[in-house]
Amino acid sequence: MFHSDGFRALGRRECLRLLGKVPVGRVVYTRHALPAVLPANFTLDPDGSVVLCTSAGSDLVRAVDGVVVAFEADDFHARRSGWSVVVTGRAAVVTDPAEHERLLRTGPRSWMPLRDGVFVRIGSEMVTGRELTGVGGTP
Repeated sequence: MFHSDGFRALGRRECLRLLGKVPVGRVVYTRHALPAVLPANFTLDPDGSVVLCTSAGSDLVRAVDGVVVAFEADDFHARRSGWSVVVTGRAAVVTDPAEHERLLRTGPRSWMPLRDGVFVRIGSEMVTGRELTGVGGTP
């Protein structure tokens, strides 16, 4: 990928590898026709989709089920280096019983106590990222 002004664009494979290294990201969606952002712990499924665990009756589930959302995660350091990755795709509540059972074993565990937990899968139709390569200068 090309370099520009201290940034380097990341390819899909590298983006997914980096996503697998962090436990928390942000879901970007629309709530009441306005942009909304919610931090969430997640896992990355082998197919590259992002998987969240939340309450079945949550506002998040009602807002994202069946619509296109973005999921962003990053890791930055004091030395002005790090990366940011955005996954954009359709979100859907996992309804298949076998898939739900698999995710109970391998998927994320909510950091909040849940009643009627469900998994939400965000497809990775578009994956973009960039790395800040540590440009000089004073903060």
